[in-house]
Amino acid sequence: MSEYPVVVAARRTPIAASGGALAGLGAAELAVPVVRACVEDASRATGSSGPVGDVVLGNCMGPGGNLARVAALGAGLGYAVPGMTVDRQCGSGLAAIISAAEAIRAGDTRLRVAGGVESCSTAPTRAIDGVVYRRAPFTPAGHPDPDMVRAAQDLAVHDGISRDQQDSYAARSHRLALRAQESGEYDAELVPLNGFTTDTNPRRRLPAMLKRFPVLFPDGGTLTAGNSCRDSDGAAAVAIVAQGMRGSAPGLAVRATVTVGCDPALPGLGAAVAVRNLLARNGISLADIAAIEIVEAFAAQTLASLTRLGLADGDDIDDRVCAGGGALALGHPWGASAAVIVVRLFTRLVRAGAPAGTLGLATAAVGGGLGVAALFEVVR
Repeated sequence: MSEYPVVVAARRTPIAASGGALAGLGAAELAVPVVRACVEDASRATGSSGPVGDVVLGNCMGPGGNLARVAALGAGLGYAVPGMTVDRQCGSGLAAIISAAEAIRAGDTRLRVAGGVESCSTAPTRAIDGVVYRRAPFTPAGHPDPDMVRAAQDLAVHDGISRDQQDSYAARSHRLALRAQESGEYDAELVPLNGFTTDTNPRRRLPAMLKRFPVLFPDGGTLTAGNSCRDSDGAAAVAIVAQGMRGSAPGLAVRATVTVGCDPALPGLGAAVAVRNLLARNGISLADIAAIEIVEAFAAQTLASLTRLGLADGDDIDDRVCAGGGALALGHPWGASAAVIVVRLFTRLVRAGAPAGTLGLATAAVGGGLGVAALFEVVR
């Protein structure tokens, strides 16, 4: 009989804007210390230093070469530990965690490290026949294929989300992130890197400056650099073991997961579609969930999903959502962001002492019209 998977350790690097504090590090260099820290934390928490079965990392725009395998070797895990790199765009970090959890649920009870990494600063230039391109197509010819900025603007128009609403949500994210940073809430999840021990993105003055940002689309646009995330560098990962291997270690049991498709013209709705699907399949409601994390790539897309889920009404945002701030404040290291939100859930629930049975939810919308979500339950 298979055992259910449990997250027993969760760590991340500081997050820094592209071209900033971590710009001198490649993707593997970001991932290695986080992978190592997760293995060490898991060994201490479970009282076991059993074999590592795999390292699974999400990545969108790195150099290739199977970054997860490179990170496993760089972390000193030995030649016998394999690695797999996953690309589900902004959902890659959570997709990697789901993949690792499924292997354990299927019966391979060896510890796994899973998460994501992105070095936007060192992302390689790509070209076809000498023509440089920023991203590959999300869809084939004949289907809508907006980039995520355009898609967020289209969604703002579609839902009538005003600039004031977007700015208000962005200001909320910064306020909450700065409060969490100053209170030390992030400290236990951070792995110091390159001399940095804290995130560099949250900006104290940004809420007061939001009105000054020019719109990104001049003809009636509402998106600005202030209510959109900053492309960033960072890595995040968790250690996952089978329930029977966790000993007395507290953790987050991976209770249920789902990955869905939605209209590629409005990919920002993927999170709402995924969460609705997850809840329906498992016979629970949002009222049952204590903590909710969503990848805040853009205020517009976040508000669109939260409103559909009944978690936002204008400027009134449910207190359970990204209570320590999100990607609008911390930054968006693409392939890592959906793992960062699981690290945040671990801090909010396990490190904070939430009782056994408490539920948490992580979700992300994904370019090309996808959504990914996972339901976690505190075990002690």
